[in-house]
Amino acid sequence: MHMLLVITGGVILLGVFVLFGKLWGGDVTGLAMGAKAFVPLWLVVVLVNMWVGVTRAGYTVVQELPILFVVFAVPAALAILVAWQLTRG
Repeated sequence: MHMLLVITGGVILLGVFVLFGKLWGGDVTGLAMGAKAFVPLWLVVVLVNMWVGVTRAGYTVVQELPILFVVFAVPAALAILVAWQLTRG
């Protein structure tokens, strides 16, 4: 359940970044820039989430790595897809 909530939070955060991209650029390239800027920040967020899982919840790094990959990959892939679609058209 926690994993689904974090992924959902990532998708919502991606939406916020795309909206801010609209404010930054005002056109499609600004939207794509917002989606691209989301990916490094999302990596930091999921690394902190992993750190909390290891230090507070008692999981090992080996147990947390597959979760880190999925939690990072889903919103990041969506961000890359959004940026690609925006710059393609």
